[in-house]
Amino acid sequence: MRRLDVPALIPPPMEGHLRLGDLPHQPDAITVNSRYLIRGGRPWFPIMGEFHYGRYPAEEWREELLKVRAGGVTAVATYIFWNLHEERRGVFDWSGDRDLRRFVTTCAELGLDVVVRIGPWGHGESRNGGFPDWVLAADCVPRTDDPRYIELVRPLFEQIGAQLSGLTRGHGGPVVAVQVENELHDQPGHLVTLKRIAQAAGIDAPLWTATGWGHAQLPPDEVIPLFGGYPEAAWDTAHDGSPQQSRAHYFFGPGRDDDSIGADLRTTEVTGSDESHLARYPFATCELGGGMYTSYHRRPIIEAADIAALGLVKLGSGSVWQGYYMYHGASQKIGALSTLQESHATGYPNDCPVINYDFQAPLGEYGQFRDSFRHLRLQHLWLAADGPDLATMTLAMPPDAPADTADRETLRWCVRSDGRSGFLFVNNHQPVETLPDHEEVRFAVELGGRELVVPREPVTVPSGAYFVWPLARPVGGNLLLTATAQPMGVLEGDEPVHVFCQTAGIPVELVFDAATEVEGPATVERDGDRLVVSDLAPGTGCLLRMRDAAGARAAVLVLDAGQALTAAQGRLWGADRLVLSERPVVIEEGRLVVYGQGSSDVRIFPAPASATGTDGVFGLLPAPAAAGQAPEAKVEEVRQAGPARPPVIDPASGRASAPTDADFEQAAVYRVTVPREAFTGEEEVLLRLDWIGDVGRAYLGGRLVADQFWYGPAWEIGLRRFREEVLEHGIEIKLLPLGADAPVFLSPQVRPATRPALELRSVTLVPVPRTVIVEDAG
Repeated sequence: MRRLDVPALIPPPMEGHLRLGDLPHQPDAITVNSRYLIRGGRPWFPIMGEFHYGRYPAEEWREELLKVRAGGVTAVATYIFWNLHEERRGVFDWSGDRDLRRFVTTCAELGLDVVVRIGPWGHGESRNGGFPDWVLAADCVPRTDDPRYIELVRPLFEQIGAQLSGLTRGHGGPVVAVQVENELHDQPGHLVTLKRIAQAAGIDAPLWTATGWGHAQLPPDEVIPLFGGYPEAAWDTAHDGSPQQSRAHYFFGPGRDDDSIGADLRTTEVTGSDESHLARYPFATCELGGGMYTSYHRRPIIEAADIAALGLVKLGSGSVWQGYYMYHGASQKIGALSTLQESHATGYPNDCPVINYDFQAPLGEYGQFRDSFRHLRLQHLWLAADGPDLATMTLAMPPDAPADTADRETLRWCVRSDGRSGFLFVNNHQPVETLPDHEEVRFAVELGGRELVVPREPVTVPSGAYFVWPLARPVGGNLLLTATAQPMGVLEGDEPVHVFCQTAGIPVELVFDAATEVEGPATVERDGDRLVVSDLAPGTGCLLRMRDAAGARAAVLVLDAGQALTAAQGRLWGADRLVLSERPVVIEEGRLVVYGQGSSDVRIFPAPASATGTDGVFGLLPAPAAAGQAPEAKVEEVRQAGPARPPVIDPASGRASAPTDADFEQAAVYRVTVPREAFTGEEEVLLRLDWIGDVGRAYLGGRLVADQFWYGPAWEIGLRRFREEVLEHGIEIKLLPLGADAPVFLSPQVRPATRPALELRSVTLVPVPRTVIVEDAG
């Protein structure tokens, strides 16, 4: 039995000390205390996803933001890269894909909050961290209060202020937070200076933030320190195995900092580990790894479980603001004067792709839905309902918690609680390193004056499992004491329906207080002052109806784990509905948009009037995708590759450098012709290349439009934005072989058996149809 006594009295948070927040009389006022955020008078739990407007076609912003919203994200964070807007000094460009105002307005129209990361320095794997070249050439000391530098920054902030005019909170706009600078750890006074300049330029928000990692010295009470954590680190060296600091993010605990983020660019050593000053601020994040980019020398594969387990561990450890970087992948721009990626050529320790910034994110570089989208959405459905309560809860660690990150044997678990109710978190997943099964597991949590034992009989927590279970939580007017199922939110209505899902193959058991009445497909028995519901078969028909002592009604729906990953929730056809679909769905203004190929039914609860059948309590609606065989691309080999390039090592960083334009004179060249019938309407078409090698580039009429450092998964290129050029020129693909002695890290499961390695296995066109379902009651 694993035991934990949770303190009955949780000290109240500190209030009134932070120089942040809306005026209290403002409608929907946002304020903050030392533990959590408040909005409209109640705790508020933002879910933030990074999406870079300047790296994505403006014509597609609305569609992609709808996908972001469908994933449960409530706020969009975006960098404002200086070098995208003022590449030449004094010449600003806010047009087209650089139209910040249009992007923020679109977010507002879709009900999404916005967090602007205004820099001036941003990083984001951008050239010079986002500084235009002329800033570095100027006679000043950047990222300090040097008056000469401040005079360069002031016009930028004035321009940003003009773009955001009327879109700040004071005007009812969506901008809820502003981040100044990024990864600046030793200039607290400069952060205040930037904040004041920004406010004078009309940039304002209730919340001001700065990155806190690397034990950053921040101005007390002026900004909220935001933290991060990644499942991998492309900025690490090319060593085998998982980066040391990444392992720490899979252990519960009160620590917030990760001094490895940005460490490759810091010029001074970080010392000390005291985080006591952080008790003045809520635990907020802005860079939980939604994936990881590929540097030339380090190219990891990030699995969905790596991302979702990390997110769950941060929730268990006390996070009250989940921020993912990146949530939506993107493509680097090529500027008028240079390429705009981080590279050895500009003094950075990592060579990045010229264009690719897919980041293996939940939504890819061309809007592809990834498995991590579904796994994170499962957590976000829960947070939409219970996030405000969770925000007020504090961390309680068991006495047998692992002592350090070398421990692979101890089960990792914790509780967050307000002293009366809470949530039990378990993580048994670690990237790269397989953790053991844990047998005969039971938890005993002393909470609110009673001992809660879950489950009643010991179970096995399998390797790779991660989940959260409720403790003494309200379900309608009833009290759910324990459950071996993960909460997924609440469908509001005359009879609220609380949705749960099975976890880790563990039998579902619900234990209520004795005053509850339950009926449905389960065994219900009284055990003293408790009502035990067992023998459930999770699925579309597992609906239990309940009544409390006052006669109020509610229901519980329990899905199996696979169904839960297909679940979306939203206001659809006049009701709050749960949609199960094997294909990704977006709920938008009274219609359901289903993406991808296939012809499976969509399951909807409560069933709409237009349902053509039933599955349990769900109604069925057909969602046929476009029929027919996808057209084939014609592939012609134009030139075979020359010998593999010998390794080139950057003398400053000691890391392998990426091939140059001259190296591609030795590349294998293929011409891909796409038939006109591949393009139908406004739907995306992916060119998918299954290949093995080192670096690939794609050209249209001689213009570089896409690239990839090979790391295992197929290379996908979205063709919709290039339609006319594709039809006019065809696509030229250049591939370089991976040398026998290339000093790069590749995940072990994809490393070629022999080198040099170069093979183009297949080239296919993958249409991504959109099926729109509009209810027809007749």
